[in-house]
Amino acid sequence: MGAAAQPGIVVLISGSGTNLQALIDAVKDGRIPGCIRAVISNRPGVAGLDRAARAGIHHEVINHRDHGDREAFDAALMTGIDAHAPDLVVLAGFMRVLTPDFVGHYAGRLINIHPSLLPAYRGLHTHERALKDGVEGHGCSVHFVNTELDGGPVIIQARVPVLRDDTPDILAARVQQQEHRVYPQVVRWFCQGRLTLADGQVRLDEKTLHTPLQVEADTPLDA
Repeated sequence: MGAAAQPGIVVLISGSGTNLQALIDAVKDGRIPGCIRAVISNRPGVAGLDRAARAGIHHEVINHRDHGDREAFDAALMTGIDAHAPDLVVLAGFMRVLTPDFVGHYAGRLINIHPSLLPAYRGLHTHERALKDGVEGHGCSVHFVNTELDGGPVIIQARVPVLRDDTPDILAARVQQQEHRVYPQVVRWFCQGRLTLADGQVRLDEKTLHTPLQVEADTPLDA
């Protein structure tokens, strides 16, 4: 099957793009049977755009500062995304709260990764908050996006231990290793037609996931 016949992906970023790189690598080595058609950033000059350029992927900036309000920016962003006719829109460190119109437009084909075990620690500074609370476990979650902040049905969670000498940066690095494992896996499932959202519920291999899949750092992932 040629690349033109593969599911198309648009990745939205705001920063360094480490999860973008994990997706680029997974497409390149065949783990993701899809094509990243475009990378769009709401901020100019970020490292994620350089990653896309090195991979030969179309990349562009739609700067939120060029638009008068959130609705106007999201409308421009939708136009930019739809020019590439994606099957899936992936938020990879995209630091914007999206409007209901945007979320509705991509319902069932819009996913995000968040550095916590949702619903715990929605929003920012997740690692600092986890350490302050003294939790024994932390991690990341991949979820379909709805109109709630870091809300929507969770597909998979990867859990890491919180160690006595952890700092926010050390814990973040441990969590990020798992992000780079599970995000390409979820995109793989979607591109294979195995992952869908139906009536607000996650379905994988035609079975409803009543609770998110749970993996540990050493858990082999489904091929």
